[in-house]
This record gives sequence, C-alpha cells and structure tokens, in this order.
Amino acid sequence: MTRVLVVEDDPQLVRALVLNLQARHYGVDAAPDGVTALRLAAARQPDVVLLDLGLPDMDGVDIIRGLRGWSRVPILVLSARQGSDEKVAALDAGADDYVTKPFSMNELLARLRAAVRRTEDTPADPAAALVETEDFTLDLAAKRAVRDGQDVRLTPTEWHLLEILVTSPGRLITQKHLLNEVWGVSQSSKTNYLRVYMAQLRRKLERDPSHPRYLITEPGMGYRFEG
Repeated sequence: MTRVLVVEDDPQLVRALVLNLQARHYGVDAAPDGVTALRLAAARQPDVVLLDLGLPDMDGVDIIRGLRGWSRVPILVLSARQGSDEKVAALDAGADDYVTKPFSMNELLARLRAAVRRTEDTPADPAAALVETEDFTLDLAAKRAVRDGQDVRLTPTEWHLLEILVTSPGRLITQKHLLNEVWGVSQSSKTNYLRVYMAQLRRKLERDPSHPRYLITEPGMGYRFEG
C-alpha cells in the first residue's frame, strides 16, 4: 500500500484529502504543523508527501530542506501562494512538483500517481536509459537520438540539457538548476540561454515545436519532460 503524508493545517482540506486518498486505497497520515510532519515522516516513512507551505509553526520550504537532509521521498507542494518566486524556492529546496490552490482532486491525484511512478521506474543506471516516445527515441548511453527512422544531430550542450530533463520525467526542473548544471553558477541568471536551446531541441524533436508535447515550459519556473 502506498503511504501518503498530508501536511496541512486546514481541517476541511485535510478531511477531503484523507477521504479521497483512502477511497483509492492509499494509506494516509496527517500532520497539522511542521514539527509533527517531520516526526511522522521519520516514523512512518511515507512514499509521498503532500505539503502546504503556509503552516503555523514553520515555513514549508524549511520542512522540504529538513526532509531532503535524509530522504528522497517525492514532495508535492500544495499552496495558495501564486508568485513564481515562492514556487521556485520550494522547487530549489527539493520539492518535486507544485500544485496551486484551489486545485481539482483529479489533477492532484494524477500528479501524485506520477510522483510515485517516477520513484518506482527510476532505472538503476540512468545514464544507460533508453527513452522511447511516440515521436522519437533517445539512447542516452550512446548519445543517439532517432526521429522518423533518422538520426538527429544534437550538440553536447543540447544533450546535457535533454539528459537532465528526460532522466526525471514529469518533474519540474527549475531554470536555476538547469543553468547551474549545464552552464555553471556564473551563468545562473542567463535564462535566455535556456529559451534558445529549448527552442532548438523542440525544432529537432517535437512534431509541432510551437505546441510542444514533450518539452514543456512552466512560465517563470522551469521545464519538464513529459514522456
């Protein structure tokens, strides 16, 4: 049974989440504050955490950092905070996804299933992974991309950027993380680099680059690969 830790101080929302999750055969623990959340996470070892950022005793970003000190459990942030800065801070601290309130229960459950699936499907050696979609295939070990039966030439920078995204399918990767990994800390504000290279990757791999199916932009935050 997949176990979910709900960290939320709104009793009505907690009740709705618990009922919906239990109806779908998830095991559920609930914490109304950060201290309880960290204690339950250590004691119950959840498979995924649903975390509100606005808790009475501590900021949710601090909880993310606390969990990331010892756990890789998927963390889905639930928050009414609309600003991209807050979202980026949570993602940079180690959150896996961000759902803005109010949200549909179906969307939340789909995101939760995706987060759990990513932990189950992570290959033992990501560098050797073969990524197959309806439109193209990537052999990361051989550095080979094939579309419509033809090899697609990608530059080393394009490969590096693509590898980071496709080895964490469905996960939102922040602009800052991508820039640091691909171009180095000194270039962490050069978001125009990302726009240029993502446009090049879409032209080479997407069926309709202006309406991408696989390389998705989350405005103001980053990018995700949807396989």
